[in-house]
Amino acid sequence: MDVKIAPSWKKRLENEFNKPYFTQLIEFVKNEYKTQTVYPPGKEIFKAFDACDFNDVKVVIIGQDPYHGVGQANGLCFSVHDGIRMPPSLVNIFKEIQDDLGKPIPKSGDLTRWAEQGVLLLNATLTVRSATPGSHQNKGWEPFTDAVIKTISDEKENVVFLLWGSYAQKKGEVIDRSKHYVLMSAHPSPFSADRGFFGNKHFSKTNDYLRSKGLKEIDW
Repeated sequence: MDVKIAPSWKKRLENEFNKPYFTQLIEFVKNEYKTQTVYPPGKEIFKAFDACDFNDVKVVIIGQDPYHGVGQANGLCFSVHDGIRMPPSLVNIFKEIQDDLGKPIPKSGDLTRWAEQGVLLLNATLTVRSATPGSHQNKGWEPFTDAVIKTISDEKENVVFLLWGSYAQKKGEVIDRSKHYVLMSAHPSPFSADRGFFGNKHFSKTNDYLRSKGLKEIDW
């Protein structure tokens, strides 16, 4: 499995790619794709990085696992392929955008258009076995995505990090809050959205902050 990743990321993550844990991770993932049904499709594992160049990153949203249903995962956290029914968390994200910004809920749940505007949609684990949530956790993806977050924190400034739920918040502990804007709330899952995700106004707050730094806001 070739690691296809935008040059701006490759340069910064080369050290991770050369570490023993990453070699073992790739061997594990290759074997899983050969012997199991795994999502997202192989060519989309690193889509978050291909769709959003390091130099363009303005916002980071941290998810946990890719979706594990047929045809759902497309390499961007919370996003699904065109024509696929939106999972409940994504519906709740769009509901909050509608409430916060007055934008209608779109027909497509593909968030590539966010990525192309500088939103890194990063899952902590980049692959998952079909119908088996968490199946690729603790195999090496987490240290890799930790390194991604730390690299953004160290090398950039004025990035907005949206940390929804305790898992993302823990993963975001490495972020330097003195030069980045960190927004935290409950997760958009139906089990927790009513406990602080709805009404968090993260989308308008993000745009207000970007504007204040002279950066173009996101068309959510």
